Amino acid sequence: PRTLHMSLVGLRDMSVIETPPKDRIAIQTVVANWDEKLIRSSIEQELERGGQIYFVHNRVDTIWEIAAKLQSLVPSARIMVGHGQMSEGELEKVMLKFMRHEADILVATTIIENGLDIPLCNTILINRADRFGLSELYQLRGRVGRSNRRAYAYLLLPSEIELTPIARRRLAALKEFSDLGAGFKIAALDLELRGAGNLLGGEQSGHIEAVGFDLYTQMLEQAVREMKGEAEPQPQAQLNLGLNIRIPADYITEENQRLRMYKRIAGVETERQLADVEAELKDRYGEPPLPVRQLLRYAALRLQAVQAGVTAIERKRDLVSVRFRQDAPVDPGKLASFVSSQRGAQFLPDGTLKFVAKGLDPKELLEQLQTLLGNLAENMQASIA
Repeated sequence: PRTLHMSLVGLRDMSVIETPPKDRIAIQTVVANWDEKLIRSSIEQELERGGQIYFVHNRVDTIWEIAAKLQSLVPSARIMVGHGQMSEGELEKVMLKFMRHEADILVATTIIENGLDIPLCNTILINRADRFGLSELYQLRGRVGRSNRRAYAYLLLPSEIELTPIARRRLAALKEFSDLGAGFKIAALDLELRGAGNLLGGEQSGHIEAVGFDLYTQMLEQAVREMKGEAEPQPQAQLNLGLNIRIPADYITEENQRLRMYKRIAGVETERQLADVEAELKDRYGEPPLPVRQLLRYAALRLQAVQAGVTAIERKRDLVSVRFRQDAPVDPGKLASFVSSQRGAQFLPDGTLKFVAKGLDPKELLEQLQTLLGNLAENMQASIA
């Protein structure tokens, strides 16, 4: 999680590989309670096609009992045991024999999660999957399916325990993200579940306690910009127009997804980013309803206001106030022309433009403000339609 977070905030480069090797097939993942019939049938199915099986049991003190249990379930299977408390030479012999197909089942601890590439091994059973982290389960599942054969991963749970909410999310995610190239999705969810850890300390996971995540991220982004010598971003303009700008629950039904989308729209800094958000909304949820379209136009107006040197726009009944910075790139002649052409308009010494916007619906008000800022500001980019 910490490494992914460092990439997301710009401290490390990241490449996302979404294209699988040729002829690879997605692993079929099954989450089930401990069931001897299921275990026997999954092993026999693999043996019938001449394959091999990993059985992961991460407790050395009971690993031989598990091996004996499997032997009683499938008497014809050749079973070997490997774990980290074996001597290096003994463990190497076990692994080499298994690679030469001198055994059908390898009962092992998590020592198999890295480095093994056995094309014939295409079934893995993971006992007490609730005790593993998401990344660990993903790594273990990746030990199978390394050829053009369909592979199977069984995540076994004891029927008598109640899973924690996080454990349920881990297992559900692994079952959902079984498509090839899903590694980044798994890593992102693992970051969310376990936290980003300590950037400057030893903790590689863990959530922030002293400050909220948003404040921590802002502080971190500011520090990264300073290290890179980048300019500070311009402060956002404050808009208070009394409009119905929201994401309806019947458009995005999941509350967390709605909150994330609100945050993304509020955090856009360029027109390109806003266009990407709008395209994603249409792709994932369909054509946006009127409140969402107004929210997007609202965000577009905020971007344009920042470019025009506006710090705040406020509407009170029929009166609209636009407050400019002292160094705002406004054409004085165009400003004077607007004030003289609008009944009741005035420009105050503190840099506030006031005018009447009576009888305008939300769409018309947003359009008028965008047109106004576009006309007043010098060297402005075209506003978002």
